Amino acid sequence: MMEETLLSLEQVLEATGGMHLLGNGTFHFTSVKTDSRDVCPDTLFVPLIGEQQDGHKYIGQALEKGASVVFMALKNFEANSETFVKLSLSHPKVFFIGVENTLTALQKIASCYVDGFENLIKIGITGSSGKTTTKEIAAAILSQHYTVVTNKGNFNSETGLPLSVFAIRKEHQVGLFEMGMNRRNEMKEIADVLKPRFAVITNIGTAHIGILGSREAIAEEKSQIFRHFKGFGTAIIPKDDDFCSYLTSQADGKIVYYGDGQDESISLEKNLGLSGFVLNIGGEKATFPLPGMYNYKNALAAMSLARALGLSFHEIAQGIESVKPLFGRSEVIETERCTIVQDCYNANPDSMSRSLSLVSDVPASSNVFLVLGDMLELGAESVKSHVEIGREAAATRATVLFIGNEMKHAYDEAVKSSGTERFLYYKDSSDASLSEVTVFLKGKLKKNDVVLIKGSRGMALERLTSLLSNGDVNA
Repeated sequence: MMEETLLSLEQVLEATGGMHLLGNGTFHFTSVKTDSRDVCPDTLFVPLIGEQQDGHKYIGQALEKGASVVFMALKNFEANSETFVKLSLSHPKVFFIGVENTLTALQKIASCYVDGFENLIKIGITGSSGKTTTKEIAAAILSQHYTVVTNKGNFNSETGLPLSVFAIRKEHQVGLFEMGMNRRNEMKEIADVLKPRFAVITNIGTAHIGILGSREAIAEEKSQIFRHFKGFGTAIIPKDDDFCSYLTSQADGKIVYYGDGQDESISLEKNLGLSGFVLNIGGEKATFPLPGMYNYKNALAAMSLARALGLSFHEIAQGIESVKPLFGRSEVIETERCTIVQDCYNANPDSMSRSLSLVSDVPASSNVFLVLGDMLELGAESVKSHVEIGREAAATRATVLFIGNEMKHAYDEAVKSSGTERFLYYKDSSDASLSEVTVFLKGKLKKNDVVLIKGSRGMALERLTSLLSNGDVNA
């Protein structure tokens, strides 16, 4: 039995203001893709135009893989109509829809699709760091009571969020979506897609400050997540954030503050170090398996959301117990050689600082090695931010390996603060450099020692994990 089309031709044309240019037959699509490699039968293919690539050149490939509907920018069609007409003649049942801007059209049809689920509880989570972890904790908790749909990974951007909402189906009661941004007006665009009625802010930090220019600008942009409240939404805001008052002023709805001590029914009972925490949740004990006080704060945000949605303490405790670590985010990996904390999915000054705090959770009997890679996208703030991280790293008891052009500033500051004995520098994260790092660490590591790996995604430092997992353990 054929799956029902996600939207009708009339809905698509009305939402996008588009034109039906070519193709005839039964209008039908059950998935939406922007990458032709991901296209499968009955896909709406949206070719995006970027600085380096124009997706229109992959329309032929999308058709061969079974696309049933294709968006195209009208300017591209007008400039090369003969080619597109030929493609249509060879795929006569495929609908070609002309639009002014393919990205805007994607966002418009995503908004139209979401609007079709009137009873869906729509939740957005944003912040400078901790978004994905908070989303996954919240999903684990809310799934104890509701049928939940979320974005996969951190598919949270101007394209990722619109694509993610097409996973919503009739059986879903909660749509829980991470919402990220790295430029002005991006949050507005994706908030207009989801129109969340519940919004969680993890923090206002310095991620993407090189693009937005200041934390004030970041706070202003993040606050756009509240733009569809109109008196009926609920904002979950960190009480200890220095932009708390500003965020509160921007949310036209109910305000729920979270943070240690904000909800007397939830408390931290015991710190288990790298094994996480024991929490007291309304009298029930639950083990939260992610280490670091910053992850405890992420859990508080998720639990506050659950409380606002009426979940019981038992459901919240069950959800906390079911949380699983995510790849590259405070991921504790036990190897024969040592314990590796792989926290290298992304990095900015706030998340880097939080990761350094994990050193204090390691028993004094174990040596700690920090492998710190460049924090990218910091713009004019980069030198200052890396110098500060160098100072913070030097204040720990760890041996620190700094990797990358920007981390040279951190290394220099660390040496200036504490001498050269505990610090090493490698100019890049090439395979050759990581091999040198591996040789050094393998010569030093002993059983029960800890290696923390932290850096921006572009540094790909997770390669160290497999390199360190091979070989003998020092006695």
